[in-house]
Amino acid sequence: MDELHSATWRKSSHSANGGNCVEVSDDIPGTVPVRDSKDPHGPALLFPAAAWSTFVTAVRTGGLDAPADSGR
Repeated sequence: MDELHSATWRKSSHSANGGNCVEVSDDIPGTVPVRDSKDPHGPALLFPAAAWSTFVTAVRTGGLDAPADSGR
């Protein structure tokens, strides 16, 4: 996907440890590419924008937290 070469990437707002985190781009309509900030020239995962939005909402609201009795 040629658009990835010229995409503007932003790091996660929760990045730590010198910025070792994920980066996303908002430049491709309908698709959210995600990559590892430590490997900016490596592969990117492509998610449908609606699926990414659902995932981010679930993370923000605690919908993906492990149950308290899961042993974690």
